[in-house]
Amino acid sequence: MITADQKELHLLLDRTGAVIVFQEKGASWAGVLAFSDETNAREFVQTSMLEVAEIAAFDCTDAANVAALIASVKPRAVRYMLLDLDYRTGRCIQIEFEGDGFGIRSERQMSPARK
Repeated sequence: MITADQKELHLLLDRTGAVIVFQEKGASWAGVLAFSDETNAREFVQTSMLEVAEIAAFDCTDAANVAALIASVKPRAVRYMLLDLDYRTGRCIQIEFEGDGFGIRSERQMSPARK
């Protein structure tokens, strides 16, 4: 679950307004990229050199809002959220989607970016 004090997340959007997701090479599923604050989101964009049109604030306390986000990404084989993915180290928090809400959180270590 998102922590009780977490009211807002920051999502990366492409130029068409679609939420940007991340899929590790060889993985079956992808995850929505989300950040606990705008500074972390901007750092990821700068470090990864990802083309991002916008960083959008997302109210994660609104159940209808969360359900709409999950419903919009599930057809794209997205099954979780990657919170605060560090592009250099590959560390993040994976938050599973359970039904139309957020579920179990677990620390995740992905393969770090190659230099």
